[in-house]
Amino acid sequence: MRVLKHLFDNNKAWSERITERDPQFFETLSKQQAPEYLWIGCSDSRVPANDIVDLLPGELFVHRNVANVVVPSDMNCMSVLQFAVEVLGVKHVMVVGHYGCGGVRAALQPQGLGLIDHWLCHIKDVHRRHEAELKQIDDFDQLVDRMCELNVIDQVYNVCHSPIVQAAWARGQDLSVHGWIYRLENGRLHDLDVCITCNDDVHSVYRYRQPGEA
Repeated sequence: MRVLKHLFDNNKAWSERITERDPQFFETLSKQQAPEYLWIGCSDSRVPANDIVDLLPGELFVHRNVANVVVPSDMNCMSVLQFAVEVLGVKHVMVVGHYGCGGVRAALQPQGLGLIDHWLCHIKDVHRRHEAELKQIDDFDQLVDRMCELNVIDQVYNVCHSPIVQAAWARGQDLSVHGWIYRLENGRLHDLDVCITCNDDVHSVYRYRQPGEA
């Protein structure tokens, strides 16, 4: 059957519930998009961004990919970042990983998986940069979870290395970049205590000279 009828039925029931609660909801939503937040998260189907932070449609701009990776050459991610920062004027970018991430787990194992291996190389780079610490972890599940944390932190810095973000800070835009992680077993977010708010917090080798700077 080409049409997934049960999903259309679900959609109809959902829209009716929303409309019953707020008759103007969809009309108002269709006229504007003004989120304060950009969520960069994993594609994992168990990590629904809006639900986790209990925000309505229109309140959270979302980009998702395997293992929440931010790569300068990924035009999809960079386009989302630019639109969110320069057009929507978001105030917060949250890079959100999750414990037990399948992409991170796959990157730590030698089996080749095909095309995805090219993407997972970015996570292997994270492992290489933190190899001294990770060698001390004997339990594989604990290793995966620590790698999930380190991957989030590295991707936060990758967001801040973008000229898009640095230009926003240079023009005085209020913008913070956060690193969070989600635990599937209890539905709770954990702050990884990494939050970058200005160009001064970016390593000099990654900083771009802004117009008017000497």
